[in-house]
Amino acid sequence: MSQVVYLTKEGLKKLKKELEHLMNVERPAISKQIGEAIEKGDISENAEYDAAKDAQGMLEAKIAELQGKIANARILDESKIKTSKVQILNVVTIKNKKNNATMKYTLVPESEADLKQGKISVKTPIAKGLMGKKVGDVVDIKVPSGVIPFEIIEISI
Repeated sequence: MSQVVYLTKEGLKKLKKELEHLMNVERPAISKQIGEAIEKGDISENAEYDAAKDAQGMLEAKIAELQGKIANARILDESKIKTSKVQILNVVTIKNKKNNATMKYTLVPESEADLKQGKISVKTPIAKGLMGKKVGDVVDIKVPSGVIPFEIIEISI
């Protein structure tokens, strides 16, 4: 049984676009490479053929993975997101109590995480530590460098 994948509408749209690209652009390109390698003769000792077949196998695995994610996707209803407690899709402003640095993160499904955009997966240590907490709560979160106390400054959408 496949695992349910929680996504935003944008995340699902992105996965579908990637799948379409792999199936309509990448797959035909690899098929063409395989065909060209076969035309060169003996495929038993043809490195180009072996490389193209390996690439095809990896591509087909990626396509199957994306199809599985899309088939098991559940769309998160952003209109039902509350800000009384930290939950997925919240924008959370936290303050590191050790160095007084303030950070702002959006908690997103794992497949939509992008640290450059301030989006962290709900499966990260920081997000797990924040889930269910309220504004003003101080949470000790274990990170690779040790335990850091964070204060929740704001929860928004």
